[in-house]
Amino acid sequence: MGKRLSKIYTRTGDDGTTGLGDGTRVAKDSPRVDAYGTVDEANSAIGVVLANDSVPGNVRDILTEVQHDLFELGGELCIPGHSAITEDFISRLEKELDGLNADLPALKEFILPGGGPAAAACHLARTIVRRAERVTATLGADESVRPEVLRYLNRLSDLLFVVARVVARAESGEEVLWNRDR
Repeated sequence: MGKRLSKIYTRTGDDGTTGLGDGTRVAKDSPRVDAYGTVDEANSAIGVVLANDSVPGNVRDILTEVQHDLFELGGELCIPGHSAITEDFISRLEKELDGLNADLPALKEFILPGGGPAAAACHLARTIVRRAERVTATLGADESVRPEVLRYLNRLSDLLFVVARVVARAESGEEVLWNRDR
């Protein structure tokens, strides 16, 4: 377990740098900080989804586990050379994704982000995860990023898309379909 915070402000970041988990100081706008910061943002967005009472219990359990995973993933990105995300994390997401998707009707049109407050929040979380994947890929162009991290983020965005579909049905019974000819 890492250090516990007894004092929230340290003033060490007042110069535009921040400390990585290994003690190295880097610019706050470095690709590594952008990557783990965006993962943190995604985790917070999932928290917004979970703040909705309409989220079914099984989905709530899945997303809570994902939040724990994202702390692990953020730690991996924050500590150069650290490994936390394994193939088991990805396999679990795929299993959950397949299980939730099995009960949904096949897609014939694009879905507009919406469908109710929790479903819309889930779509927002999905797009933040996609951004996390992009900035992590950018980091990986210059520094070492294990492929499991990128695969996890990719599967998570897929899972959040399916979760948004499930939650839309729980909230309102329908999704908002894209129809340019409406």
